[in-house]
Amino acid sequence: MKSSHGTIWVALVLAVSAAVGAGCQEVAGSHAMWEPIGLSGGGAMFTPAISPADPKVMMVNCDMSAAYVTVDGGLQWRMIHHSQLQTSTRCRPTFHPTDPNIIYAADGRTGLKISHDRGEHWQPLGNLPANLSGEIAIDPNDPRSLLAAADAGIFRSHDAGLTWTRCDGPRGDPLAFHFATGGAGASPACFAGTGEGVWRSDDGGQSWARKSEGLPARPLLSFSGGTNVKGHATVLYCSVPSELAGDRITGGIYSSTDRGESWQSAMGRGLNVETKPYDEWAMGPIAQYRHLLTNNAQPRTVYAFNTSTGVPPPHDATVYRSDDAGATWRATFQADPRYPGMNVEPDYTVAVDGQYYQDVPSVAIDANDPNRLIMVTGGSCYVTADGGKRWRCGHTRHAPETASAPAGAAANPLWICNGLVVTTTWNYYIDPFEPRRHYICYTDIGFARSMDSGKTWEWWATRGRAQWRNTCYELAFDPQTPGLIWGAFSDTHDIPNGNIIHGSHRSNLPGGVCVSTDFGASWSKSNAGLPALPVTSVVVDPRSDRGARVLYAGVFGAGVYKSTDGGKSWSVKSQGLGSATNRRVSRVVVHADGTVFAVVTALRVNGRFQSDGVGLYRSKDDGDHWALANASLPLLWPKDMTVDPHNSSVIYLSACNAAGENQAGLYRTEDGGATWRRLAQKGPEHFGAYLHPKHPGWIYMTLTEGAPGAGLWLSRDNGATWKSIDGLPFSNVQRVTFDPADPDHMYVTTFGGSVWKGPAAE
Repeated sequence: MKSSHGTIWVALVLAVSAAVGAGCQEVAGSHAMWEPIGLSGGGAMFTPAISPADPKVMMVNCDMSAAYVTVDGGLQWRMIHHSQLQTSTRCRPTFHPTDPNIIYAADGRTGLKISHDRGEHWQPLGNLPANLSGEIAIDPNDPRSLLAAADAGIFRSHDAGLTWTRCDGPRGDPLAFHFATGGAGASPACFAGTGEGVWRSDDGGQSWARKSEGLPARPLLSFSGGTNVKGHATVLYCSVPSELAGDRITGGIYSSTDRGESWQSAMGRGLNVETKPYDEWAMGPIAQYRHLLTNNAQPRTVYAFNTSTGVPPPHDATVYRSDDAGATWRATFQADPRYPGMNVEPDYTVAVDGQYYQDVPSVAIDANDPNRLIMVTGGSCYVTADGGKRWRCGHTRHAPETASAPAGAAANPLWICNGLVVTTTWNYYIDPFEPRRHYICYTDIGFARSMDSGKTWEWWATRGRAQWRNTCYELAFDPQTPGLIWGAFSDTHDIPNGNIIHGSHRSNLPGGVCVSTDFGASWSKSNAGLPALPVTSVVVDPRSDRGARVLYAGVFGAGVYKSTDGGKSWSVKSQGLGSATNRRVSRVVVHADGTVFAVVTALRVNGRFQSDGVGLYRSKDDGDHWALANASLPLLWPKDMTVDPHNSSVIYLSACNAAGENQAGLYRTEDGGATWRRLAQKGPEHFGAYLHPKHPGWIYMTLTEGAPGAGLWLSRDNGATWKSIDGLPFSNVQRVTFDPADPDHMYVTTFGGSVWKGPAAE
């Protein structure tokens, strides 16, 4: 009976895989038509992995829903299509020990998946719960044997992941596993490190015993193990929180050479054992060893990744290496050009700012080569192939000196996108006077510009950077003066998306308007009269005089402000806009006929959405008075709007579900807001609508978080029918920009996947 059921199950898997694969070939083909644009890196990355069969094949996950694969050691990365795999930042994927084409990975939505073509296509596998954590591990001597963690428990499989059984014994949040092969009279064993200790099984995972003799009664931070059959040695490592006892450090790193029967301190000479912070930027008064790595090839070689007790070496967060199982250590990572011994290739932040911003990475090691590692942080990726003597930047590439930018146009180094695109982008612009100049408004890294139509990119200069460096939301170009640009900046990001609306990020960090007179090379504050709050939108009235430009700025929490002197000074213009408790303006638009529009987005108080003040507002007297334009369509969470450039009575308004009410979708009014019709609803959070300038009736619709499928849709019949644009690999889409000189292509900004250039219609 078991055999029969297994045969049926395998047949079903193969049938589903064939169907999924057939459908995915079309997606993969259209995927090839899309190109990532802009600066790569710059966002949080997690759970890297290296293939033991081909160390140039690696995988990385990001916290904004995407996973990435490289087949050339990190020179170039490919985003895995969202229909194939959704990111998991809590579970490390694993590669088959001898076949580099086979990868097991956790899908953040559905659970375990497998790829047989180096991550191009993925199929569901097995019966594990969806919320995998820790890592997936394969026995290198028996690839049918796997361990994985989910639901705070450990599961084993003896049929390459087709079926799984929960293990009795191990408790605590799983961290990592190790398979110890036999040899020299030793029987095979498998180990599990969890937050509550180290556990060993001598019968293939059926029964487990805790092996923590000699370890202090503290939670485990990390676990790693290596077994070398030729050397007849198994060495296990773990770390626990370091604590101060009197004038000495206790805890830290431990090792075991008897398969966990006993543990000894491995806090050998060379580690950071300071007992107080060196400076105000220390991560803590005592270094914590968050991650440990070893492998089967050389288990006495171990790496430790620590928090800092200060910025300069030897107080910094670095990578320690020991070749004697922890008796002695040496630092192998120094990325800050201000101090001696720098051995890390700089990225754009280091090259421009002249310093390295320290972080504790997520890490992986080559199972067959102790000298090959990958580490990823909140904004960067680094790879070493020589044991830490040199670290190469894996998240961006320096452009060659022969890059085709105009001579003298760039004050900083230029960078090529290598596909590891993990940033949020709000708007993409092509300069109206010099179309080879392109601009990107970013979250976290602020702003970047290109002088060669997007081939290479310059991150903004330290001296010319806006005062509020985290986020640039929007740019406004003077209609007559080349190079004159105003920008909406803030230290609050993600407006008006869920992080802000649901209160997981602060929404009142300062911001303002800055101005550039040199095509974005430098920025200066242009903020007199504005409150110290995020500025989400800035627009120019093209009808105003060249010497006295009229500008409008949307201030999140304070309404709309107006300038009549080109941004030098501002005054509030919010009469009738929103309410006393909610003037959270997320977008302002000035129509060619002079009508001004503003969106006041959602507000939650004590976890409940408020209806007061939310909506689309219109002013017909240059901002002096405002009136609600969607009174017949009450919404709790509008995100963005588009006004027909030829008729200000035709307005598109996008909204999200809120407070259990089914309000999400794209709405349109053709009578100035008297009546509204929902054109489409494709998910819980719609973002915007964008009209193709060369094709009347073409409407692009975008969705951000929670999109069940594609985040970009196209209607060619004025909203009557819709077709998803499936080739775009990223699903959380925000805005669409069209190049006046190339109507067959468009630029798409995303919530976490940078910018993509692709066909205007697939």
